[in-house]
Amino acid sequence: MSGRLSATFDRLARDGQAGFVAYVTAGDPTPAAFSTILQALEEAGTDVIEIGIPFSDPLADGPTIQAAAGRALAAGMTVRGVLDAVRAFRQSSEIPLVLFTYLNPIFAYGMEEFVREAVACGADGLLVLDLPPEEAGLPAGLAPIRLVAPTTPPERMRRICAGGEGFVYYVSREGVTGEQSELADSIPDQLAKLKSLTSLPIAVGFGISNAEQAVAIARQADAVVVGSAIVQRIARNPGDPARAVREFVGPLARATHQARS
Repeated sequence: MSGRLSATFDRLARDGQAGFVAYVTAGDPTPAAFSTILQALEEAGTDVIEIGIPFSDPLADGPTIQAAAGRALAAGMTVRGVLDAVRAFRQSSEIPLVLFTYLNPIFAYGMEEFVREAVACGADGLLVLDLPPEEAGLPAGLAPIRLVAPTTPPERMRRICAGGEGFVYYVSREGVTGEQSELADSIPDQLAKLKSLTSLPIAVGFGISNAEQAVAIARQADAVVVGSAIVQRIARNPGDPARAVREFVGPLARATHQARS
């Protein structure tokens, strides 16, 4: 496991807390504003930041994140730009950073070169949404974060978890990303299965959008992932997205950290 990821989850476990993981799209709404958003996330109490590499043809992203990718690409963000943003942010921060992408952008860039440069820039993990675990022979250096879906059979869960590091990302519902009014009823049973198969921390995401939902997940999982709800605040506040992110994420992170007390 990456040193920063393992240290963060060890600290959370010692403190009896679940972690708060925030997803944002790199370069949204602009590369310059994005750097201030990363700072705002850390200041608001985020434990791990997932940085999405904008891609024009996503499979699992709902309308909110698709729109964010479109804004970022229109503003000139590239894979190289994402790595440069990570490098710049790492100069002043030790928060774990996970790169969240599809295979196409990094395949076009060059897989080995991408991983080598991502490690050198200070990234800790890599989550490739459309890379099956059977073909996920990634070069060493970044913790491979694996996805488990509600439809994943237990034996396949075992194989997926065996090849993962950092944490396991449990997708709490079928379909694409996006804010939801209710959590799936299947989450407790699925988390119980996962915990019987792996000792890795388990983070739950897809659809979590308010403090009540975050608390419910934090009482069952090792971390809560919020993405679309944060990206939506960025879209609604292009003039000062960092402030909007700080004001929205702060209460969510506090609720997550206090859920078990």
